[in-house]
Amino acid sequence: MTQKIATREAYGQELVRLGADNKDVVVLDADLSKSTKTHDFMKNYPDRFFNMGIAEANMMATAAGLAAVGKIPFASTFAIFATGRAFEQIRNSIAYPRLNVKIAATHAGITVGEDGGSHQSIEDIAIMRVLPGMTVFVPADAVETAAAVRAAAEIKGPVYIRLGRSGVPVIHDENFKFIPGEAVTMREGSDVALIATGIMVSAALEAAETLAAEGIEAMVLNVHTIKPLDIFAVVEAARKCGAVVTAEEHSIIGGLGSAVAETLMEHHPVPMKRIGVRDTFGESGKPAELLKQFGLTAADIVDAAKKVMAKKK
Repeated sequence: MTQKIATREAYGQELVRLGADNKDVVVLDADLSKSTKTHDFMKNYPDRFFNMGIAEANMMATAAGLAAVGKIPFASTFAIFATGRAFEQIRNSIAYPRLNVKIAATHAGITVGEDGGSHQSIEDIAIMRVLPGMTVFVPADAVETAAAVRAAAEIKGPVYIRLGRSGVPVIHDENFKFIPGEAVTMREGSDVALIATGIMVSAALEAAETLAAEGIEAMVLNVHTIKPLDIFAVVEAARKCGAVVTAEEHSIIGGLGSAVAETLMEHHPVPMKRIGVRDTFGESGKPAELLKQFGLTAADIVDAAKKVMAKKK
């Protein structure tokens, strides 16, 4: 059985290691450190941890101030609060002056589960992606998360890291190399390209196995960096396969699907379908049930792949 680890868990563990290696790393949290997993950093480096209380806007502004004096702040809270409640501060105090703040937002997507639609952030990629100079990471598993945290600390400028609540399959081994802005080909294929991000990468790999059993060879492209998007990899996948399916645990509006569609429209239009939440809010339920209800399963990707292949010239 494939091991499952929540990306928020991997984030918390890597923060501790990063803190040991880099004394300029500081962490801010909005009174959710046990849930965001920053509490281990707090225990190890109490003088570099700041509980800002339920005041997310103030947390982002404080992170901006710390960055302005040379620190590398990681500001953490739930994705719905980070990108929604504190958007103005992220825009004007962090992104506008291009300050070196890392926003690590947990509990993204509908797999937040029983907390319901009010807490299921399905808009955060779109909100962060539109900000000039903002790097957007959506890691697929624990290994990729740890690497993304390290990479974020090395990047000069604002970074958004999207993390989840539920355990997800570990799909990378210890030899995995994370390069910001460079998509990873997880599986070769020439019939259809499955371009996925976050937890949907493992679903795309499962879908590819199902398709292979039916004689359809699907490429699986893991886009862990939504911005800057790996335009070359996306266009090459479209050229090679002639049909594309995108998959994300996010609204189909403004996220990976939009980024890929915009790119292909300009460079190499091909038949395409988007797997994601379709212009609706989430609702309370168990993560697996919600993924099925909203059409975010391997079976949904298989169905989309067959439909889009039928439109190939």
